[in-house]
Amino acid sequence: MTEQLDAGLVARQIAESGRLGAPDGGHEVGRARRRKEDARLITGRTTWTDNIQLPGMLYVAFLRSPMAHARITRVDVSAARAQPGVVAAYSGRDVAGEQGSLPCAWPVSEDVVIPDHPPMAVDEVRYVGEAVACVVATDRYRAADALESIEVDYEPLEAVLDMTEALAEGGPKVHETGNQAFTWKFSGGDIEAAFRDAPVVIDRTYVQQRLIPTAMEPRAVVATTDGGAFTLYSATQIPHVLRVMLALTTGIPEHRLRVIAPDVGGGFGSKLQVTAEEVLCLLLTRRLGKPVKWTESRSEGNMTVHHGRDQIQRISVAADRDGRIRGVRVDLLADMGAYLMLVTPGIPILGAFMYNGIYKMDAYDFTCTGVFTTKMPTDAYRGAGRPEATFAIERAVDELAHELNLDPIEVRRRNWITHQEFPYTTIAGLTYDSGNYEAATDRALALFGYDKLRAEQADRRDRRDPVQLGIGVSTYTEMCGLAPSRVLGSLSYGAGGWEHATVRMLPTGKVEVVTGTSPHGQGHETAWSQIVADALGVPFDDVSVLHGDTAIAPRGMDTYGSRSLVVGGVAVLRACEKVRDKARNLAAHLLEAAPGDIEFAAGEFRVRGTSEGRTIQELALAAFAAHDLPEGFEPRLDADATFDPENFSFPHGTHLCAVEVDTETGAVRIRSYVAVDDVGSVVNPLIVEGQVHGGIAQGIAQALFEEAVYDTEGNLLTTTMADYLIPSAADLPEFVTDRTETPATSNPLGVKGVGEAGTIASTPAVVNAIVDALRPYGVRDVAMPCTPERIWRALGGDGAAAGWAGPTEPEGGAR
Repeated sequence: MTEQLDAGLVARQIAESGRLGAPDGGHEVGRARRRKEDARLITGRTTWTDNIQLPGMLYVAFLRSPMAHARITRVDVSAARAQPGVVAAYSGRDVAGEQGSLPCAWPVSEDVVIPDHPPMAVDEVRYVGEAVACVVATDRYRAADALESIEVDYEPLEAVLDMTEALAEGGPKVHETGNQAFTWKFSGGDIEAAFRDAPVVIDRTYVQQRLIPTAMEPRAVVATTDGGAFTLYSATQIPHVLRVMLALTTGIPEHRLRVIAPDVGGGFGSKLQVTAEEVLCLLLTRRLGKPVKWTESRSEGNMTVHHGRDQIQRISVAADRDGRIRGVRVDLLADMGAYLMLVTPGIPILGAFMYNGIYKMDAYDFTCTGVFTTKMPTDAYRGAGRPEATFAIERAVDELAHELNLDPIEVRRRNWITHQEFPYTTIAGLTYDSGNYEAATDRALALFGYDKLRAEQADRRDRRDPVQLGIGVSTYTEMCGLAPSRVLGSLSYGAGGWEHATVRMLPTGKVEVVTGTSPHGQGHETAWSQIVADALGVPFDDVSVLHGDTAIAPRGMDTYGSRSLVVGGVAVLRACEKVRDKARNLAAHLLEAAPGDIEFAAGEFRVRGTSEGRTIQELALAAFAAHDLPEGFEPRLDADATFDPENFSFPHGTHLCAVEVDTETGAVRIRSYVAVDDVGSVVNPLIVEGQVHGGIAQGIAQALFEEAVYDTEGNLLTTTMADYLIPSAADLPEFVTDRTETPATSNPLGVKGVGEAGTIASTPAVVNAIVDALRPYGVRDVAMPCTPERIWRALGGDGAAAGWAGPTEPEGGAR
């Protein structure tokens, strides 16, 4: 839902700037159109899963483990069954024979351990919040009340919370196989040569704290059955993937299962999942023959929505004295939580190809160890591995600049891929097809007033002002538009990277688009309408977009990884091209001309050199009437297309952040923030700006506010909005955003992803700024979130009295 609101927040700003309207010639692509979806989404006059009411519907509540690790010795649901309004109650053992195991679709290595993951625990619980029993009742309150009557006896086991300790010999085990889920290695070049006798080696350890996705709409599920067929409504990002996985898990034949994602209020990766509740609701409706609904509470969601990040990153950079990077070595510990969910082990692997960032180097080495703990499993969260990688390399490059007493921008200039060198194959083996880091950075520096801020910073340092100014730099790129299928296959990913679309010309000249992407706030209905309007020459308002229902859109790979436009949007364009080809042949027949002599412009097919023509709407009606069609021509102009990209897309940009840090209290104020992003060709600037705004907010939230905290017994302490701090509009600065444009060469639209860019770039920009402000006090890192208390403690627990180390003195840890 944040994505939905982001665009609305900047609509007025764009309108006032004069940028709202057609860019040229009345074309739709490039036009900052307000979104078709917003009227119903922002007002709530739409169908969210929790709005759904079906005749005879029952309500489900889950009893969840209060212990992080324990054997279940007894579950007695009999008293709950006797409660008023209760229709059924079950323990995990009651459904053990049919609930199967939740799937992991990304077995990243040959040694990966994928433990059984029952949707409802049977013999053992491994995190607080794991379901152990459920109640089905005539209303949700009776179901919740009846949970108190269920008796469960636990035999406590030792919690496993620290990744380093989890890998030590002789400690408690999360699973009988041990606590190591996998080891994955990747390298390029001669890493030993790169580090051998290197004049400068920066060796740092950073912690990516555990985050809790907080979509505006909580998760919800409705399941129903009729005559052996099943329908599941879910607030999901992945109706097509979910359908396949539910069929495999439950044994329900795929052709008897329909999955519908109604309007979904935000996901950020947290709804890219096959959840226990989805499986169990299907089983319950199958058992009871009646519709069932489950909607999570916010505290329930904090415990049981998969979490994000949670990594310990050790990064080493070898460089020459002039700042040229020789090589980068990364040793990563990634907390999997108690189980491997849909793509859990693949998330840090996505980051493996990005620790080199935008930089040239001779060698690169990456090792990731996945670790089981007795915490909620981790999985995809906005950026999915790429924010973690960007954070580490951008922090390390700042450390290198400080060690060499060079400006951070200068060190980046000495190492980045220049615009003349594209396409460029990186040390990690990816081919960046296009980009211009110089242009984005120069534009950002000008908007930011970099030199003036550096001068002010020097003045404050000279005066030893208790409120210090810090300047943070983040120059990033990312791989997105999850594709191509053959590459994903080489990484053992369980699906492809293609996307499907159907374009239907209706007899009245209107257009229906059926897309395999499934939006949760991104504005697909608007952007796809703009693409189709230009491709077919029809009015924007004459296009409707259907999505999110496997009975209406039977083929698709859904929405995540900034893939919707760069894969799904291109599939729509390809389908439009096929519609045009059909219409051209029909026009040639009706106009008694050769197809090669037919020109198409502004929705009309004309015989070259004449004024004789037919509009595409006229041809749609002619095809429907079928009175005069070419031999073998089907009476329709509809077309399908599947697009499988040849490469990922690589947006990039430069984000600059200025912060004021009160060294006496640790308080941080973001004074200014500039983001210049290059997302290739732009379909709708308004949507792009909304996505950038929302992404920056999410990245700042990691830097300053958010953290999932467990106590020593494995209890999640941040279960409510009072405990888990997310920023409001009042906590964030005004963002100055701009764009440069280098079109992608891997797709005909020239587009690159944008949904995750702001999140990837902003966290290191903010933390680099904070550390930059505190360098005169000898501070070289502050653990995220950089709260006032943590900053105060980093200063020695006594604010500015901790001592002045000098503005340019290098820290230890480098040679």
